[in-house]
Amino acid sequence: MQYAEIGMRCLIGTVFMAAAVSKLAGRRSFAAFAGSVAELNVLPPALTRWAAIAVVCGECLVCLLLLVPAAPAAVLGFTGAAVLLCLFAVVIGRVVAAGARTACRCFGASTVPLGVRHIVRNVVLACLAAAGVVAAQATGPVHPAGLVVAALSGLLAGGLVVGLDTVVDLFQPVRSKA
Repeated sequence: MQYAEIGMRCLIGTVFMAAAVSKLAGRRSFAAFAGSVAELNVLPPALTRWAAIAVVCGECLVCLLLLVPAAPAAVLGFTGAAVLLCLFAVVIGRVVAAGARTACRCFGASTVPLGVRHIVRNVVLACLAAAGVVAAQATGPVHPAGLVVAALSGLLAGGLVVGLDTVVDLFQPVRSKA
């Protein structure tokens, strides 16, 4: 179980770190994210900037908690990640159901509109975070090589999640300009 926990810590941590760093890369990055939160039309305009700040703080907190080797911190980190991911899925679901074409600013500048794949991605990640809560409470002997494999697997999976929109775009048909 510890291998699963390490893999999930790395996967969820990579996703949340990439999300937070992309939003904090500069004033323009955060302003663009805050603007995209306003475009979602799910909160009163006066609250959108505060919501954007809360999201980034939550993402950073999840990363920090998942870095702490103690099981209680991991449980809190995984729980926070699951809650945030479910919240993101619900908000994206409302936006998609309303027919809005708001860009996904999950991992920085993007022109890809929010869609069903973003909901599915967040629900799957929330389920993995919930499984991480269970895995974080397991004990037993571990082998260092197993930990390395688990960590690298989690990092690779996290990188694929972060690049999901790019990977999906690679398999889209090429449109001619005619």
